[in-house]
Amino acid sequence: MAHHRRKRLFLDQLTDRSEERLAERFAAAFDAALSRPDCRRFVLDTEVRAVLTEAALRWAGLEAAPAVVQQRSEEFGLMVDKAGSLGPPNWKARRRRVTTERWAAEQIAGLREDGAGEDSASPAGAVALHRDDHGQLLPEPVAAVELLNLLRPVVAVGRFMAFAVVALIQRPLWRARLAEGSAEDELLFSQEVRRYFPFFPLVGGTALRRFTWRGHEFDAGDMALLDLYGTNHDSRVWHDPESFDPDRFRGWNPDPNTLIPQGGGDVVTGHRCPGEGATLSLISSAARVVGEHPEFEARIQDLTIDLRHMPAAPRSGVVLTRRQPPTRTKGH
Repeated sequence: MAHHRRKRLFLDQLTDRSEERLAERFAAAFDAALSRPDCRRFVLDTEVRAVLTEAALRWAGLEAAPAVVQQRSEEFGLMVDKAGSLGPPNWKARRRRVTTERWAAEQIAGLREDGAGEDSASPAGAVALHRDDHGQLLPEPVAAVELLNLLRPVVAVGRFMAFAVVALIQRPLWRARLAEGSAEDELLFSQEVRRYFPFFPLVGGTALRRFTWRGHEFDAGDMALLDLYGTNHDSRVWHDPESFDPDRFRGWNPDPNTLIPQGGGDVVTGHRCPGEGATLSLISSAARVVGEHPEFEARIQDLTIDLRHMPAAPRSGVVLTRRQPPTRTKGH
């Protein structure tokens, strides 16, 4: 019950208008980053994290000073990068998470103490004021984790953005189509980015009770792995799944158990990410902003993706380089 109540908290913060505000804040910050005269080179996979962190903090109603953005983006980025790691790399990320949770707890305490939390219109204020099934405010450490669960996934979308730009580099026809400004094409493209590219390959789950599925007996406590990437590339579900084809989603009838890059099932009762709409809006915004900056080009680089790494990423990080203005010849 507590899980569903908190999930409803997230769903209430991720309305269509709220997702639009988040995407607008990101687009403005990303455009500003690429427009800086000193921005000659932008490594999308890593540098967009600070842009997303700034957008997420402002959207949530939290301070977004440069020093705060830098520190939080590094911590969020480490959590994303090392989510599938074992041993020392994962331990390092866990240690940094302690610092991040302490910061989040301070934000919750501040919202509750200084009166800002009385206005739950902001996502951070809503988390600070959220009450459990007994009408009690969540303990600060618990509320801090929930605040991070609202912010960190926004930064994780940066990996999808890197994949989206890879798709634009390798498929210039789609870059031209998106330049025409069709909202439908943006949605189709963003959905296919989520289906085609390997964000995170699998998720684990534990059986709550004994049951039989397709002849296989599960006992309570048994652990199973759901193959996200494999399901998104299953030829029994998707026609020519190894081809990048956004048009496959034109007229598509959504199925909660076939397109599952961010978890499956019903968004309210299952384990589907409540932020799918925000993810789509952010991917579309990133593709749009890149298209609005033709002065940046993707020079020859290694865009291969190592599926042994979790979460997977383009090897080069997706480097965008500003074109040099033509040199004037003497006398002209």
